[in-house]
Amino acid sequence: MSRIKQFDLPDLGEGLTEGEILKWLVQVGDVIELNQPIVEVETAKAAVEIPAKWGGQVQAIFHPEGATVEVGTAIIAIDTEPAAGPAAEPTGPVPAPSRSESPQPEIPPPGGAIEPGMIGGPAPGGRTAVLVGYGPRTTAAKRRPRRTVGELAQPAVPVAVSTGPLTAEPAPTEPAPAGPGPAGPAAKALAKPPVRKLARDLGVDLAGLRGSGPLGSVTRDDVLRASEQAGSAQAGSAAPLSGSDREQRIPVKGVRRLTAENMVASAFTAPHVTEFLTVDLTRSMKALDRIRSQPDWQGIKVSPLLMVARAMLLAARRHPLVNSTWAGDEIVVKEYVNLGIAAATERGLIVPNIKDAGRLTTRELAEAMADLVRTAKAGRTAPADMAGGTMTVTNVGVFGVDSGTPILPPGESAILAIGTIRKAPWVHKEKIRIRQVATLALSFDHRIIDGELGSAFLRDVGAFLTDPEAALLAWT
Repeated sequence: MSRIKQFDLPDLGEGLTEGEILKWLVQVGDVIELNQPIVEVETAKAAVEIPAKWGGQVQAIFHPEGATVEVGTAIIAIDTEPAAGPAAEPTGPVPAPSRSESPQPEIPPPGGAIEPGMIGGPAPGGRTAVLVGYGPRTTAAKRRPRRTVGELAQPAVPVAVSTGPLTAEPAPTEPAPAGPGPAGPAAKALAKPPVRKLARDLGVDLAGLRGSGPLGSVTRDDVLRASEQAGSAQAGSAAPLSGSDREQRIPVKGVRRLTAENMVASAFTAPHVTEFLTVDLTRSMKALDRIRSQPDWQGIKVSPLLMVARAMLLAARRHPLVNSTWAGDEIVVKEYVNLGIAAATERGLIVPNIKDAGRLTTRELAEAMADLVRTAKAGRTAPADMAGGTMTVTNVGVFGVDSGTPILPPGESAILAIGTIRKAPWVHKEKIRIRQVATLALSFDHRIIDGELGSAFLRDVGAFLTDPEAALLAWT
């Protein structure tokens, strides 16, 4: 068996079939350890770091950053016995050279002469491979500074990434000036993803530029210079801009694509009904202040969403049918609550859930919610944490709105939204008082939950928030 191993993009679970390479954490020529993170990949649900399957020396990297790769496709080649000397030349095209060598004209395609497989022997310290979010991260070797490269003109051919000059031919001794170039119809400009985005934002056609970077790659300065030249030309021209010159096109992929697919599937599968209830939260807000003042709660985030989540969990005990799933010829009533918390992130809206939230104490629930949101904001939510939700709560009030009509996550029967908590005139003890009020919006699957059940559930959530101490005494 060859000592050069081909590492395929692993199955990331939850039916995910592809991932986008966000960042390479190693370079050709690096010596790595077993379980050392080597690449950061974004799936349709989260961004995860993939650990090395073997220790050794990186021989080839097959895909550039920004490429979308299917599960099972080779992404990197590792020489598992670098101390034994130069590796035997494979029967197919040779791997990419190390950082000290010049690039070769050919590099091995995934599935070619490099053999998949594993090598024997435990890793130093007996560490085991983990995905971010599935368990504790192993301690990786200190990473070397990384220099990225742009996409190649022929994306179908595997890419070798190294820290040396990106050249398949001698680089020019002086940077070529940016400007219109002789790119043919099939040519694709060489540029890094941030440069491509800048060009799109400024309306600069990369295909028409001659870059000043390595191998003629287009740099940020080239794009800015071309934009300035175009602006000067337009200032002296009376020709109006076309509509397409002022449009931005955003690829729909990753979390945004999955969210869109799920929302369409849910909206046109489950018959949604939404009911609204405005409630007085003054007592709940005072209860939160008392909790925050307790020494045992110092450093724990205590928010109104915590009270809403606790109210939902208690109301679900009284109305278990709300926590169920429509399964065609039967309704599956869950005896546990995996409570989803909608979180807005840079990659889009995701809904991770707290497993068996009904068994947690209020303090444990607060800690779980804070950890869930923090992980989601960092883009490190594991796919397993977004599977199996049974009901969801979302706080639209953080966006400054009073209410909304939330759409059910697929497979769930109820989702509750809370709007902005405002001071408003309110009848309290037969007098007009200034109270803290908010509007609740409950959307539910009308195949399972009729108007009476949905109203009873929403009314009980509101009753808890209006007087949490009394509700706790009466319901528990």
